[in-house]
Amino acid sequence: YWKEDCFGLSAADVARKSVTQLKAIGGSYGDNNAPTRFLCLALKLLQIQPDDSVVDELLGNEDFKYVRALGAFYLRLTGRPADIYAKLEPLYNDDRPLRRRETTGWTIVAVDEFIDELLR
Repeated sequence: YWKEDCFGLSAADVARKSVTQLKAIGGSYGDNNAPTRFLCLALKLLQIQPDDSVVDELLGNEDFKYVRALGAFYLRLTGRPADIYAKLEPLYNDDRPLRRRETTGWTIVAVDEFIDELLR
């Protein structure tokens, strides 16, 4: 996925791909520890370092929960502590379920639980 779909993407392309292609969150899975699409798109965001307004748009997207989760994950990795808490705490009100791909299988976690894990 990384080599085929993530080469030469802009921040808008990452947002578009996260809407159409993200179906789960997670790091790696399987016996070979293959990276998930979520992790590949997060790495691409780390490479292109989008403007804060782009990250705010990802966080503010109420229609697509995986876009919001990607924005929250990126903000947690790169943001200043005051910004992280100010922007992620309102997401505690989002209780939609997210599928999480793990090494051994799948689990379900709510958006607010994911945000709590990021803040801890």
